[in-house]
Amino acid sequence: MSDEEKKEEVVVVVAETVEEAVEAVEEATEAVETAEEAVAEAKDVVEEVKAEEKPAEPVKEEKPEPSGKFKDLIKDIESLSVIELSELVKALEERFGVSAAAPVAIAATGVPAAGAPVEEEKSAYNVVLTSAGSNKIGVIKAVREVLPDLGLKEAKDLVEAAPATVKENMKKEEAETAKEKLTAAGATVELQ
Repeated sequence: MSDEEKKEEVVVVVAETVEEAVEAVEEATEAVETAEEAVAEAKDVVEEVKAEEKPAEPVKEEKPEPSGKFKDLIKDIESLSVIELSELVKALEERFGVSAAAPVAIAATGVPAAGAPVEEEKSAYNVVLTSAGSNKIGVIKAVREVLPDLGLKEAKDLVEAAPATVKENMKKEEAETAKEKLTAAGATVELQ
């Protein structure tokens, strides 16, 4: 084989190698473009999910500006969270030896008339969510604490369907614990 033939053979091999390299680069470019499109689609999906999960801005009621000697105290109380308010109520009860329990419940049951049979205390209670309040997300989380087997969507549907029964036939202690959790999250709850 002559030098000229060897050169031609080398040129052909190099040309074939270059063509293969160009094809590989084109394939890689297409793969990168496909990956970029997939990433863009994934970002769009993430943004949609985030938008759905964002809590709605709570509607703030326009209240008249407090006046009088309790003005500063009222403003301080308004700035407290539900948990802080609960702690404040407990501290005031201890300090002054009173109870913040609603006396209406006592008055509604009344004192049994002489000779009237005394009713036995209920053994099973239903926890009824009457209102979710303004902190729906907190209430949804509390519902999921009370009902750990409930999914996020089911808990959200339950909260939005208020008034709704959260759980039925609970022991008194369990029902009161569930009520406390839901109330601390901002919900209005009744035991029936």
